[in-house]
Amino acid sequence: MRRVKPVHPIFDPKSCNEVWSADYKGKFLMGNKIYCHPLTIADSRSRFLFTAKGHYKENLKSAKAEFKRVFRIYGIPKQIHTDNGSPFGSVRAIQRFTQLSYWFIELGIAPVFSDPASPQQNGRHERMHRDLKAACAKPSAYDLKTQQRRLNHFVKEYNNIRPHEALGMKTPADIHDFSTRAFPERIPNFDYDTKYKVLKVTESGAIRWKSYYWVYVSAALKGKYAAIENLGNGIWKVFYRNVFLGYFDEKHLRKKQQSTRLETNLV
Repeated sequence: MRRVKPVHPIFDPKSCNEVWSADYKGKFLMGNKIYCHPLTIADSRSRFLFTAKGHYKENLKSAKAEFKRVFRIYGIPKQIHTDNGSPFGSVRAIQRFTQLSYWFIELGIAPVFSDPASPQQNGRHERMHRDLKAACAKPSAYDLKTQQRRLNHFVKEYNNIRPHEALGMKTPADIHDFSTRAFPERIPNFDYDTKYKVLKVTESGAIRWKSYYWVYVSAALKGKYAAIENLGNGIWKVFYRNVFLGYFDEKHLRKKQQSTRLETNLV
């Protein structure tokens, strides 16, 4: 299956909640010799820092739980901008999407990524991380409970006390507005247009084509329903919900357990 060029972040948002940025700030050792991994989520327009949550590991379960908590309080954005590290993205996956990415899509949020090895594309977030490290990790606290208190204190100070030159010397709290898009506690149903053929993604991450053929999409979509659209001449477009994933050419499919993958460019 042929991939397509990824959607780029809104690098210069004009209003709050157009794009949020998220990242795990580099881990650091606490006094008890256990690593703290702070997850940070911020609005790219107002610089408002929603959270700096200390985790023991950088994984889907921890990140998703904190995103839920933040979404319930502040609503949801149009885009979430991250780097390509787990659990946010994977350079090996179609469109770099992970399980977390597909959850964002189900919520109506577009996951967008910096180019690989390009942290400057999320410069606002990187600068905030430098401030966080100086305030909370030099030195660090003894354990995660006391470390979290320091992180919480930094969030309050960053949002309410520190003026930003880019904000006209106002604070993020002065600028930020709550999102008008509420977090849905249940994933909304999605009905594909009748012009699409709807196929279930198998446990192996592939869709079955004409009984004998397989098109590998993503293991992150197993059990979910993708849709394909006929472009003619054996070329099909593949979608998950309203997001275009890529193409495949039915003339080049392989039989049985040999699957063909979504490709990068239509030639």
